[in-house]
Amino acid sequence: MRKSIKIQNLKCGGCASTIKTKLAEIDKIEGVEVDIPELQVNFSYTDEASIILVEQKLTAIGYPPVGAKNNVVSKAKSMISCATGKL
Repeated sequence: MRKSIKIQNLKCGGCASTIKTKLAEIDKIEGVEVDIPELQVNFSYTDEASIILVEQKLTAIGYPPVGAKNNVVSKAKSMISCATGKL
């Protein structure tokens, strides 16, 4: 099945690169695409538990889903993830 999650703090290709790399580490997730203009991540999954893992990973690297807490720490993490993704 396919899922789209709107996320916060997504700014550029560096962010997208980090998101793709980190989500590739999750089993049962594939076809990760990051739509920068729409501020969303799209992916295919095999079970509902995978969606929770994706949301947790996104939050951990600074890109929490829309509606989730987006504090200064999350924003700082996204800046670091963005810079890392540009390397």
